[in-house]
Amino acid sequence: MSTVHYAVEAADLHAHLFKVTLTIAQPAARQTVSLPVWIPGSYLVREFSKNLQNLVATQGRKKAVITQRDKCTWDIACTPGQVLVLSYEVYAFDASVRAAWLDTQRGFFNGTSLCLRVHGWEEKTHQLQIKPVKGHSTWQAATGMAPVKVDKKGFGLYQADNYSDLVDCPVELGPFWSGHFTACGIPHRFVVAGALPSFDGERLLADTQKICETEIRFWHGSGKSAGKKAPHKNYLFMLNAVNDGYGGLEHKNSTALICNRADLPRQTAPHTNEGYTTLLGLISHEYFHTWNVKQLRPDALARYDFGQENYTPLLWFFEGFTSYYDDLLLRRAGLMDDATYFKLLGKTILQVQQTPGRHVQSVAQASFDAWVKYYRQDENTPNATVSYYTKGALVALCFDLKLRQEGQTLDNVMRGLWQRCHAGPMREQDLLDELHSLTGRSWQKEIASWVHSTDELPLRELLSGQGVEISAETAPMSQRLGVRVSEVLGSIQIKGVLRGGAAEKAGLAAGDEWLGAEIGSGSGSSSSSSSGKGRGKQGEASSWRLSKLDDLPMLMGRAQQLVAIVARDKRLLKLPMKVPAQASFWKLSVPANRKADQWPAV
Repeated sequence: MSTVHYAVEAADLHAHLFKVTLTIAQPAARQTVSLPVWIPGSYLVREFSKNLQNLVATQGRKKAVITQRDKCTWDIACTPGQVLVLSYEVYAFDASVRAAWLDTQRGFFNGTSLCLRVHGWEEKTHQLQIKPVKGHSTWQAATGMAPVKVDKKGFGLYQADNYSDLVDCPVELGPFWSGHFTACGIPHRFVVAGALPSFDGERLLADTQKICETEIRFWHGSGKSAGKKAPHKNYLFMLNAVNDGYGGLEHKNSTALICNRADLPRQTAPHTNEGYTTLLGLISHEYFHTWNVKQLRPDALARYDFGQENYTPLLWFFEGFTSYYDDLLLRRAGLMDDATYFKLLGKTILQVQQTPGRHVQSVAQASFDAWVKYYRQDENTPNATVSYYTKGALVALCFDLKLRQEGQTLDNVMRGLWQRCHAGPMREQDLLDELHSLTGRSWQKEIASWVHSTDELPLRELLSGQGVEISAETAPMSQRLGVRVSEVLGSIQIKGVLRGGAAEKAGLAAGDEWLGAEIGSGSGSSSSSSSGKGRGKQGEASSWRLSKLDDLPMLMGRAQQLVAIVARDKRLLKLPMKVPAQASFWKLSVPANRKADQWPAV
């Protein structure tokens, strides 16, 4: 038996409880154990110990005394030379990719949620035994961890080199669909839980294979040895298809994904829909992380501290540049055309342009504050910060297009950084050094402006230089007013009010329900509405029930003012509002005579 051994069983599916038995062959006289407070790749303290219960320690037939030190750490008084056994339960009812789940249909867990860290033994071999689920003969197990002695269904003994590797291999349990393919000689497996009978697994495998081969060759060239240079010898995709959900989390040689069932490819619908393209983009993103963040890693994350926040100002590179390449490599893999690519790029630009927080916080600051801002979003988030995913992707775009003006590409920079830093931590200076090495000049000015300031990015200039045509499209009313809403069953709920917009100036607030609008005479003040019959004489006010914001132009005609009628804390308020002139957003397109060997195709 290894120094540290975990046995995990699905103890009670109805109560959503895993049982864990942890055996420590050579415990210290005062052995400390702790459960991580966060999971790498998701930068928020999530307090996984809140789900741990009934912790018991024994040596032989005697119980050992446990003393809790803090919220997630315990000390056990041990007799030297005797094996220490800890048993405990973990409540698993978090359907995300970040924690653990167990019910009668499916099980899933990350080691950060179930596996106590044995202090002093983190660098020793760790073993994980996954026990079969009693009464569920159709269930299987899948994980990226190295098998030691495993049956055909995946249950049995697995081994990791150390604790960090152990918790970097999530486990999927259930009667899932499973398929295999090879990319550049590397075996890949895809398991899908929750799919409908019409699910087209063969198409998902074929498209994912194209993504994987494109990305392996991106990093390691197109030669026959590309797969041998990759950092992983096998790879596992775990996808949970649900009624409504989206997300992914990267791991060393696997990823956990969530998507809407309706977004899976269907045998009865051979054409690609928008939802499936989004899913392929998620697959591309998480697979790209195999290199960019799991190997190329910021110095602050070179060695994880599982007990507290791990701050880095470089998420704009590790998440943002990955977000740039996820769709770009789909285009290069032939899984989307130019029109689709530029539509998605335009959407990213719009998301950043609709974020007033880009004038408040640089993308480097946003990276550092991810722990308290990006992962703790509220109604004020778009006013206070900017996404290091979306703006980081646009920073990558600017670097790529600027480099192309000088006879280089961002591809070359990324491959150069791989050679320079994949065996050790990466710093911002490494990026500057690689840029200088390729172009012979300093890029300090661009870094200072694009990354460390709130200056606007030179997108229009750089895109136009690549022959991209930029035209104006009419923006929806929500953008025109500076408000984010939810429209369900005829009810308009205010979710957020953007800084400096018409909605904020009128006094709308998150949580308001926008019931109606008063149009016409007196709408520039808080005067009472007319009889409300829906149609007044010329010069008189008329009041209308509002169920969709985009109905406002039809109701207003040429009027530029209205009175918003909102409900707040059971009170009805009338808020005068001046509606700004027509707003627009960028529509990107490419000339028909564009050459096939130009960006973004290569």
